[in-house]
Amino acid sequence: MPRTADHDARHGQITDAVQRLIVRDGLAAVTVARTAAEAGMSVGLVQHYFTAKDEMLSATFARVNGSFTARVDELVARGEGEGRTIAEMLRQALAELIPLDDARRAEFLVRLAFAGQAAHDARLAAVQRETLAGIRSRVAQAVVNGMACGEVVQGVDADDQARRIVAYTEGLALHTHVDPDGTPGTATLAALDDQLGRVFTGPCRHARLAQRAVDHE
Repeated sequence: MPRTADHDARHGQITDAVQRLIVRDGLAAVTVARTAAEAGMSVGLVQHYFTAKDEMLSATFARVNGSFTARVDELVARGEGEGRTIAEMLRQALAELIPLDDARRAEFLVRLAFAGQAAHDARLAAVQRETLAGIRSRVAQAVVNGMACGEVVQGVDADDQARRIVAYTEGLALHTHVDPDGTPGTATLAALDDQLGRVFTGPCRHARLAQRAVDHE
C-alpha cells in the first residue's frame, strides 16, 4: 500500500506540474526538464514514472478528465439526494466544462492545448475521441433517464440530442474563454438552460415525489 500511495502521489505531482506549465506557458513549454523543475524533483525521478514526454501529456489529459468525471459524479449524487431534476443535474455537470472560474479555466486550457496537439498526434487524438464519446454517452443517458421520468418526450433520439448539447456547451466554453467580458457567466448559464429546455420540456415525476417526501418530514 505505501508504495502504491507513493506512486500515485508522485504521478499526480508530475501531472499537476505539466498542467501548470500548460496553463502558464502553453503546451510547447512542456519538457521533461521543465516539468521536473516545476514539480520540485529530479529529471531522473520524472523519467522513472514517465519514459517519454508523450506519456506525461497523455497522463495529464487523463487526470484532467478524471477530475471532471469525479466532480460530475459528486454533483449527481448530491442532486439525487436533494431530489433535483435530471435537467438541473445535467446543467450543473455541463457547467463544469465551461471556464467560469480559475479551476475550470485551467482545465479548459489543458483541453484546448490537447485539441490542437491531437490534430497531429494519433495517440492523443484517440484519447480525445474516447473522452468526447464518454461525455456524449453520459449526456445521452441523461436524456434516456429524462424520458423515463417524464422530463423528455418519448421517442427523442438520445444520441442525436447528446451531440447537439455537447457541441453547444463546447461552443459556450470557447466563447467564454475567447471573450470572457462579452460572455458573462450568467448569460452563459442562461444560454445553456435554454438549450437544455428544448429537450427537457416536462416535469420530473421522481423529483416531485422526492420533494413531497422532504415536505412531509
